[in-house]
Parts: sequence; structure tokens; C-alpha cells
Amino acid sequence: MTVIADSAALAEFCRNQMRADYVTVDTEFIRDNSYWPQLCVVQIAGPAEAALIDPLVPGMDLQPILELLANREVLKVFHAARQDVEIFFHLTGRVPQPIFDTQVAAMVCGFGEQASLETLAQRLAGISIDKSSRFTDWSHRPLSERQIRYALDDVVHLRPIYERLREQLEQNRRASWLEDEMALLTDPATYRVDPGDAWRRLKVRAGKPRFLAVLKEVAAWREEEAQRRDMPRNRLIRDEALLEIAAHAPTNVQDLARTRGLSRGVAEGRFGQGLIVAVERALAKPEADWPKPEPKPILPQGLAPLIDLLRVLLKSKCEAAGVAQKLVASAADLEAIAADDQAEVPALTGWRRKLFGEDALALKHGALALSAKGNRISIIPLKPKTREAAD
Repeated sequence: MTVIADSAALAEFCRNQMRADYVTVDTEFIRDNSYWPQLCVVQIAGPAEAALIDPLVPGMDLQPILELLANREVLKVFHAARQDVEIFFHLTGRVPQPIFDTQVAAMVCGFGEQASLETLAQRLAGISIDKSSRFTDWSHRPLSERQIRYALDDVVHLRPIYERLREQLEQNRRASWLEDEMALLTDPATYRVDPGDAWRRLKVRAGKPRFLAVLKEVAAWREEEAQRRDMPRNRLIRDEALLEIAAHAPTNVQDLARTRGLSRGVAEGRFGQGLIVAVERALAKPEADWPKPEPKPILPQGLAPLIDLLRVLLKSKCEAAGVAQKLVASAADLEAIAADDQAEVPALTGWRRKLFGEDALALKHGALALSAKGNRISIIPLKPKTREAAD
């Protein structure tokens, strides 16, 4: 087991990996008490060696890791990459490229919608991974031998998982499907946090423009303050309190202090003043600039049975093709297709259209039927009716 705890050893290790076709990467972090994830461990495995890097060592220079992640000649393999990539994006403002996410590749290859590393290790490499240290405190030092082995196992076993999935993608010719999905993971916008959009996290289903205007401003204030203090947003002020403030729009300490979850002392301090200023800023804006409630789509009456049929078709096609339904179409996509042949949804474009979209439209227009026999669903093409037959 290789543990790197000094900058010179890290530089040499990363220099060796620069010649590799790919490296596997994982991180261990905590964010229970912080807004930003706190990086505690980085694990990297190349073709011949693997190492656990300790970024908490005083004076540790992580630049060699960042240069390796930025090297476009070396593929970076992650499992469920989003949180790992977020950490490196926060450190550098850049997304590691190119990347390969084995969880997404597993969806393309028919292993389900969120196949775990343990599942893939067992099914693709016949390896059992011990996950008993999953919830360990990675900030505590020294790391135990068990923690080190656990952390390194993830990147060591990720190598055969990646190689088997790559072989499957070559055999089923679905590499381009994976590239489509990687586009989201490599888009810097995925990891940028805009305080002005923080109110959308609250998923308010209804609300008048005035309520939404105040909610937008107080949520943005909370997000900025949480980032500045590096504190979890709900520890700063809970969602429920934000919604109550948005509903009552308090513009003085007395009214703000009536908010559940806010003490009078908090309302009278700098914290409360920031909230009051945010409310006043919202109310000062022209009503034309207030957010509008998103209109809930009203489906034409009678579409529910068709949507159910499309759902059955989707499940049948995806099981036959060995691909996760989540990659092909969402419930909202099915509703949109039922209502509009030209719906702007992924399911009606590219490989998804060939796999499902064309048959979905055919089913909708009576050119395809579904039949059940025992536990199997059959998809039956139908001849279009002639005008004489229709009459």
C-alpha cells in the first residue's frame, strides 16, 4: 500500500502516470460542517501502481495532481464522478478532461440506473469490495491501515471494471452514447453555483410573483453568506424559515423576529439586517422583473392511457436493448411525446429516437401494437389502414 505524504513523492508519482493511457481516480471528503466539500484523501491508480495521497499534510503541493487531471492525453476514470469532479473544479475552476464515468457506462451497458462500484466489481471482475469503512471520518489522522486499504481498493478495482466496460462498449457500438452523457459531466456550468438561482432548489410548486421575488433575494443572500462562511446553507437558516420570510416579507426587526427558527437576537444582528435588506431589495424591483410561477403543463384529457402505454414500450425496449430507462426518456418526456409529435425532448433525437422515439410515435399513431403473452411483451408493427378500410 503506497501512501504519499510529501510533495516530492507526489510529483514523481504523477510524472510516472503522465505516460499512462488512463488512470483511475477517487476522492474521500467530508462536507457535514461546510458549504464546500473538504478534500481529505485522493486515490489514483495507473497501470502499474496505485497511491493514496494525503492532501491534509501541511505544505502538501497538489499541483502535480491538478496537472495530471488537466492532461488531455490521459483518460481519467471515475465512478459516479460528479462529486469528485466538483472538488477539483472548486480547486481550479476547470473540469478534468477527458473523463470516463463507469456508473454512466454501466447504464449504457444495461447494469441499471445507479449501479454501485461493489455491484460492478462483482459482476465484471468477480471481486468483492469491503465497504464497511464507507462512513469513516476521513479528516481524522492518522489513517488506519483498514482505511488506507479501503480507499485504495476503489481505484485498484476500478481498473478491470473500466476495461470490461470499454470492451462492452466496443462490442455493442455504444461508445457514442456514452459521449453524449459525458457532455454534462464535463460542462463547467454543471459545477458553477449561481446564488441567483438558489431559490429554485426549494422547488416551490406555486406562489405569487411577490412571494417568488422575495424568496429569490433571501435565498441568494443565504447562498452567498453560506459560501463566505463555508457553512451548510441549512445550518445558516433553514429552508422553512426562508419560505416563511418570503410569505410575510418582513422589513423590520420586529416582524422578522416572528419567523419560526429565528431568535430575536439573530433578527437584531447583522444576520437579520442582511435578510431585511434582501427583502427590501426584492420589493424595490419593478413588478415586471419579479419571477413568474412556472406554468404547469396541462395535458389534454385522455392522454393518461397513452402515457401508460409509452411507459410499457419504454421498459420493453430498454430491457431488450440492455440500457437503463433513465438514459432514454423521463416521465416528463413521455408526457411531452404523448402531447406533441415534435416535442423537444432527448428521446426524439439521436440514438434515443432510433431506440425508442420512432416506435413511440408509431404506437401513438396506431402503426404499432403491444401484446402480452405470459410474462413477455411483444411489439407488433401494424399496417396503416387504407382510406377505404377506414371508411
